[in-house]
Amino acid sequence: MTLIHLRSLLSLLRLSIFCFGYISPIFAIFGVLLKLLLYPSFEQCRQKNIMEWAFVHKIWDKWISSNVGSGQRLKAAVLLNYDPNGPSRLMSTIAEQEGIKADPTEMCELISFVKRNKLQMESFVIGQNQYLVTSIHESWFCARCMSTSKPSGEGAILMHTGAFLLIGLYDGSIGSASRAMVVLDQFAWHLSRRNH
Repeated sequence: MTLIHLRSLLSLLRLSIFCFGYISPIFAIFGVLLKLLLYPSFEQCRQKNIMEWAFVHKIWDKWISSNVGSGQRLKAAVLLNYDPNGPSRLMSTIAEQEGIKADPTEMCELISFVKRNKLQMESFVIGQNQYLVTSIHESWFCARCMSTSKPSGEGAILMHTGAFLLIGLYDGSIGSASRAMVVLDQFAWHLSRRNH
């Protein structure tokens, strides 16, 4: 029995003690046998997730260097882990961010807003700004800032791509929104290449 199997056994025993107040031998034996049978697939899944995360991080870094920041098409961008069917508590909400210090609680509320799918009936908040959805498309939507002090305004584009929700924030109006959409679509295309 390997060290990993021993750790699994200890975890199951602790869980059994926590749940039942004593060690349930049947529960412990069943758990260990299951882990022994499925261990290779657990390890393969873990390695695949690490490789996918490395790919996402690499393209994120390359993409933000030329598209996000002062004088760029986007003033800020956030990449959120987003699986509409899965439990969100299993992973960190914020995968990547640039140009903004996103609040995890705020981002969880934003994900709840998207899941409720009442986009034009409610508003959402990112940072100090409140946004109202102005147009909805198949996998993305646009919003305008209602609390801006900038004469040309501010906007946000939220795009669902694979297991992520990509958020781009920009200053300006229609022309700025078009340029922001192009760079967000470019990142989404790079992400989709990995899936094919």
